Amino acid sequence: MSELKTEFLCDVAAYADWSETIDVGVTPHGSRQIIYIKGGTFEGPRIKGGVLPGGGDWFIRRTDQVVELDVRAALRTDDNHLIYCCLKGINEMPSDVALRVISGEPVNSSDYYFRVTPVLETGSKKYDWLNRIVTVGIGNLTPAGVTYRVYTVL
Repeated sequence: MSELKTEFLCDVAAYADWSETIDVGVTPHGSRQIIYIKGGTFEGPRIKGGVLPGGGDWFIRRTDQVVELDVRAALRTDDNHLIYCCLKGINEMPSDVALRVISGEPVNSSDYYFRVTPVLETGSKKYDWLNRIVTVGIGNLTPAGVTYRVYTVL
């Protein structure tokens, strides 16, 4: 069996206003909250552009305090092609790290576990290759929102 290999795809920065988080409340699955994406950027060797406003993360904080992400976003390349992104992930953050993030302190992503699996979809002929790849990424919360370093699984 082959070893798992990856190749850098892109860095993503999505901007959000944490003060505008919608608290749906405790549901049978956990504490549901929603945060909307205000915009952002993405850039890699083969692809570059902006994260469009209007997407968001419909996340669940489970009873074990692990956060399950459910992000939906639209991307527009710098040459005007649209890409849909559906991202699932896990964020497990110790309470002391969470307090540092909440206070606006920059926190290194190695201080907590934040991994994502973006799925990309497009009707663009130029970027059709995105429809046939599996990606994984490392997330990092920032005062302005979130960043992801995304890799293609080869």
